[in-house]
Amino acid sequence: MAYLRRAAVALLATASALLPVSPTASATPSPVLARESFDRLPLGPVAQGRDWTSDTSDGTLTVTPASTGHGRELRIRTEGNGRAFLVFGHLAPPNNSFWARMRLRVDAFPTAPDWAHWTLAEASGPDSPTLVRPLGGQYAPTEKRNFYGVGSDLGPTGDWTAWKTSAPATAGTWQCVEFHLDATDNRVTVYFDGVPHPDLTVSTDQHGGTSDPFVFPTFDKLKLGWQLYQADPSPSSYDVRLDDIALSRQRIGGCAA
Repeated sequence: MAYLRRAAVALLATASALLPVSPTASATPSPVLARESFDRLPLGPVAQGRDWTSDTSDGTLTVTPASTGHGRELRIRTEGNGRAFLVFGHLAPPNNSFWARMRLRVDAFPTAPDWAHWTLAEASGPDSPTLVRPLGGQYAPTEKRNFYGVGSDLGPTGDWTAWKTSAPATAGTWQCVEFHLDATDNRVTVYFDGVPHPDLTVSTDQHGGTSDPFVFPTFDKLKLGWQLYQADPSPSSYDVRLDDIALSRQRIGGCAA
């Protein structure tokens, strides 16, 4: 009888070990909100991925072999003042704040018309018309160069791009770009290759628009890609490469040299 009891106990222990453990018992939720490396997508034209759809007008999205020789990347091409964006349309970041990281290369920036304005990232929400542009820029004819800047449109602060000569936009070069949207004081901070660019920081009362406060909408959408707003630009078409995109409640990192 003692032998049978020991066998029964051993059998029960084995069965218990095989039972699935509830993921809510001890698992910590991942801080990642969305991720895309393009490596699992087929080569060729693409309109959506696991966490995103697209928004295009006179523009295309194409998955190509990576120019580094490893994996795949996304090629964005637009004609004239067209647009082509990945749209992460189901964001619900805790405390209305999140980080984004991506690898980026723009083959050429506009050289005409004067003050040509372009956007690479745009965040929005359903409760406000304000468009927050944490990454974009402008061609400054006074300097004969393009410069990165944070911007906004359609909200009470108006249409503005706070570009800085300390952040020149260099064509034909890969950069690892990060930005942080912090609703605590409606602050946007930008990093290139792991290095912060405090000159590009904007916040509630420090921005490039009117004297009104700059206030975030309740974010539910982020667009990443390219849009140029002026007609008949030079050059007449634009090619942008994106890779290693991640959106997270915490800083993702991986940009340091």
